[in-house]
Amino acid sequence: METTGKGHTVRAIGYVRVSTTEQADSGAGLAAQRAAIEGAAAAKGWELVAIHQDAGVSGKALTGRQGMADALAMLANGQVEVIVAAKLDRFSRSVTDFAGLIERAKRGGWALAALDVDIDMTTPTGELMATVIAAMAQYERRLIGQRTRDALAAKRAEGVRLGRPRQLPDAVVTRIVARRGEGVSMSAIARELNADGVPTAQGGAMWRQSTIAAVLRSAEREPVS
Repeated sequence: METTGKGHTVRAIGYVRVSTTEQADSGAGLAAQRAAIEGAAAAKGWELVAIHQDAGVSGKALTGRQGMADALAMLANGQVEVIVAAKLDRFSRSVTDFAGLIERAKRGGWALAALDVDIDMTTPTGELMATVIAAMAQYERRLIGQRTRDALAAKRAEGVRLGRPRQLPDAVVTRIVARRGEGVSMSAIARELNADGVPTAQGGAMWRQSTIAAVLRSAEREPVS
C-alpha cells in the first residue's frame, strides 16, 4: 500500500462527469470513468473513499456542479487528500479553470490527479506537469489581456467611440454639460428637463440628480464631437 511520509494510506475521492451529449458515448461514460479510477487507486495503493459524479452537466466551468462541490468540500475538510478523474476534461474543459483548481489544491494542501495526461500531484513529476499547465494558463490570460488593451488603444487612436452607443441626443448632452458649466446644480438641471418634457435615455419622463450625474460622467469620458 502506498503511504504518505507520515505512514498513513492516501485517501482519495474520485470524480466522474458526463455532459448530456456524452452520455451515449461508452468511452466517456460514467462506468468507464469509474473503472479507470478504481484501477488507478488500486495500482497506487490509495484508499478510494468515494466517487462523486455529475451526470448531464457541462464541463465549461467548475461552478454549478453539486458532485464537484461535494468533493471539494471533503478535500477542504481533510477527509481525503487526493481527487482523481479519468480525464483532465472531466475536471474542466477550461484550462484557466483547471489552473485555478491546481492553485486551490496547493493552497489547501491536497492533490489532484488526471489519469489521461499523467498529472498526479502526489508525485514530483505530476506536480511539475500541473505547474506547467498553471503557468501556461497564466501566460494565456496575460496575452489575451495585452491584445485586448492594444486593440482598444488602436480603436481610440482611430477615433472610434468605445462602449455602448450613447442613447441621448447630442443636443441634450450638450445642454446638460453647458448648464452644469454655468454653475447650475444637478437637481436644478433635472427639474428643467422634466419641466420641458425631455425624455431620458431610456425614454422615461423623470430626470433625477443621479441621472444627470451619469450623463456628465459619460460626457467626460466621451465628449460630444
